[in-house]
Amino acid sequence: MSQPARAIAPSHPQLEQAKEHLRALIGFDTVSKNPNRPLIEHMAVHFRKLGAEITLLPDESGQKVNLVARFGPEDQPGVVLSGHTDVVPANEETWLTPPFSMDERDGRLYGRGACDMKGFAACVMAAAPTFAAADLKRPLYLCFSYDEEVGCLGAPDIARHLAALPVPPEFAIIGEPSDMKLVTGQKGKIAMRATVTGTSGHSSFSPRHVNAVEYAGRVLQLITERAAAYETEGPFDGEFTVPHATLLATMISGGVATNVTPDHCSFTFELRSIGENDPEGEMAALIESAGEINAEMQARAPGCGITFSRIFAYPAMNDARNSAGFRALSDLMPEYGGKVSYGSEGGVFEQIGGIPSVIVGPGSIEQAHKPNEFVEISQIEDCLEFLEELTVRLSEA
Repeated sequence: MSQPARAIAPSHPQLEQAKEHLRALIGFDTVSKNPNRPLIEHMAVHFRKLGAEITLLPDESGQKVNLVARFGPEDQPGVVLSGHTDVVPANEETWLTPPFSMDERDGRLYGRGACDMKGFAACVMAAAPTFAAADLKRPLYLCFSYDEEVGCLGAPDIARHLAALPVPPEFAIIGEPSDMKLVTGQKGKIAMRATVTGTSGHSSFSPRHVNAVEYAGRVLQLITERAAAYETEGPFDGEFTVPHATLLATMISGGVATNVTPDHCSFTFELRSIGENDPEGEMAALIESAGEINAEMQARAPGCGITFSRIFAYPAMNDARNSAGFRALSDLMPEYGGKVSYGSEGGVFEQIGGIPSVIVGPGSIEQAHKPNEFVEISQIEDCLEFLEELTVRLSEA
């Protein structure tokens, strides 16, 4: 006796549009070193045709551009849907298909940026006709930035633009990959470079020289000790994947040969902080603690010493669950996923724009920044369903 055929769940009606939008978006090589203007103009044309009010916020070169598209009334507090358009490089030889050409197989959509975070952008583009057709009582602001991957460089201009509106948005949803779970916290980051200048000469006369690598090592020891203190003393927040601040060196370079005392060494290091930290004060204290080492170098030879420079920084995103914007939408939010140690633009919207933020987006951060990056098709469908429910809520009186 034959078994009855198993019912196949119908796909979301906007799924095919989302796939096509994602195919187009992946096709733009928006590695952070490249312009993102062509992609932004592509998105702007789509939203403009649907009746959105478009604002472009370029950088000084005009080749990097932020996009803000508004659907709905401007005289009510609305909701931001935020994503970045840049991606990390895709130079690995282990890609099975070209990274800037979407490939569909085994229930997944592959390509650079598929989950981080063009998958979310594709969902927003697919849902945009629904936004346009709805009788929105509160507006949706679709915000897409440049250069998030190299320090959240574009998002501050968006946050300032939104904050300056007559009626600013009251809540932001950042579409970073979270497995479509609700994330209510994200660490901040300060990235620094230390440059150590010594004196060189034949290594057989090393006591007469100021060894930049060795003095760099002493500064690195200070960093290691402070990192250990965070791990044992906190402050702690158990909802984070790593429940305390982290501090570590990430790259180092110095010396020219095995028989030459090095007169130069530089290294980068980062502090990832939680909301209970004072990252600026703690970084300043760390640099001050290197003052004795710096003074010793300067006393040994003129021109020697240590200088510190900032590469970039972005703030932590704090818990928005007590905000009015979150409470108005709390019953729409998916399963709780805790807080994350990776960065996002949520802290920028909160700290610069005064807009409480959460993270909800398709895909897993485990797939980001890897060869053969992918997003599950089921995650795209979940995101489309979430956007549909959000549209209904914002259309209610």
